[in-house]
Amino acid sequence: MPSFTPGLKMQIAEIFHSLQGESTFAGFPCVFIRLSGCNYQCNWCDSTWACEEGEERSIDDILSRVRNFPKTLVQVTGGEPLLQPETPRLCNELLKIFDTVLVETNGFYNIDLLPAGVRRIMDIKCPGSGHHQETDWNNLQRLTVNDEVKFVVAHRRDFVFAEKIIRINRLYEKCTVLVSPVYGRVPLDRLAAWILASKMPVRMQIQLHKAIWGPEKRGV
Repeated sequence: MPSFTPGLKMQIAEIFHSLQGESTFAGFPCVFIRLSGCNYQCNWCDSTWACEEGEERSIDDILSRVRNFPKTLVQVTGGEPLLQPETPRLCNELLKIFDTVLVETNGFYNIDLLPAGVRRIMDIKCPGSGHHQETDWNNLQRLTVNDEVKFVVAHRRDFVFAEKIIRINRLYEKCTVLVSPVYGRVPLDRLAAWILASKMPVRMQIQLHKAIWGPEKRGV
């Protein structure tokens, strides 16, 4: 895992412009800033390379790069963005440039570290990830109507786990709740059937970018 020096530079895996593949913004053009490094190693991770690869860039360098793209929507992702101490500062600067700033985080760190105005997408880990016991559950109390949570399910047991968390905490009353299948492991019609049978007001999502460009292509 890369090491980070507070106050200096950030480790960046890639910066690119593509269509948003997930969240309630799926389908919209979006600028992506993928940070290197992660404190998890999820069994189904599709960006393991970002845990080790990347280059150091100052926040000024990052901002200079993203200013070349449309200023509507930007997402900071990883890896795990909150692993890097400069992420909140980067987000503060992005809020000055972009209409909407998204940050996807795995829920291990306090999401209130992110500045007001950021739309936080909390990826609540299910047992199939291997990290479901490491979530900071206090984050569920920090969620607002402007945030989103998602559950990535690898099998029926994951869906049962997700349903329990959703119902006990009544997450659908706090924010948008998304449920996704692990690519290639759960048939889409099967997940759809589980959601319909549960009668929960949650949204099924697929990884649109993989449907368009396939599972292996980077920078999309």
